[in-house]
Amino acid sequence: MEKVIGVRFKRVGKVYYFLPGKIQFKEGDHAIVETVRGTEYGDVVIAEKEVNEKELAVPLKQVIRRATSKDDKKVDDNKLKEKEALEICGKKIEKHGLDMKLVDVEYTFDNSKIVFYFTADGRIDFRELVKDLAGVFKTRIELRQIGVRDEAKMLGGLGPCGRPCCCSCFLGDFDPVSIKMAKIQNLSLSPTKISGLCGRLMCCLNYEHQHYNETYRRMPKPGSTVNTPDGKGVVLENNAITEMVRVRITLPDETVDVKTFSLIDIKTTGKPVQNNTEDTENDTDLDEEIKSLLD
Repeated sequence: MEKVIGVRFKRVGKVYYFLPGKIQFKEGDHAIVETVRGTEYGDVVIAEKEVNEKELAVPLKQVIRRATSKDDKKVDDNKLKEKEALEICGKKIEKHGLDMKLVDVEYTFDNSKIVFYFTADGRIDFRELVKDLAGVFKTRIELRQIGVRDEAKMLGGLGPCGRPCCCSCFLGDFDPVSIKMAKIQNLSLSPTKISGLCGRLMCCLNYEHQHYNETYRRMPKPGSTVNTPDGKGVVLENNAITEMVRVRITLPDETVDVKTFSLIDIKTTGKPVQNNTEDTENDTDLDEEIKSLLD
């Protein structure tokens, strides 16, 4: 077993593990560590814990030291420099006439490099811009093109639900989201209603997807014949949230009635009586149509 701590370098970013050595850390502390980008200042978000060495993908690096008040001040100074650099770079982009949108600027802790994040529709030839910026800041310059989801994560904002965007609050990584997730939850397939600020499908469509999948596996398919407390019937509709099933029942007097039963009160007796091939083909066409609108 190996004793490790979890360190995060951005407010909502990935957590990386380091070896604390003999230094005692608790959640909320700050640490100075060595990364591929050089010396970095990070927040300890996971206190010391023991992890099986087999679970560690690569050899972990040792923490250099605990951050001091001098380090904290340096981070604050870097944030002020970032605001200035953002303004300067914006003017340089306009000067060179580049079709790109500057999103954010980040100074490394040791000031050995400045990273400029931007979005653009295609490839941008920014070689002259890099030379110009290097002449101003006298350090290494990196321009990194990001996607619209990363832009929303950096800038933040309020989602359609009225709450701050999940990606800028607690999501460390972006999980895949598909149109089928909206379909299985019986949501509107209008792009304006299932898209976030980034213009892509909302991340929250993935939150309940597993619950819907597991529940629908236990529920009878529409068209199936089931036994109910009121006799045999054919399933019309399922509700995965309430686990209720709407069933069409033929009464002894040959009249038809539609009733709703709890899943635990019914039992499947036959296969679906309808063919869903045509619906599946229509769903595929709908997927392509909606994807084209979202892209």
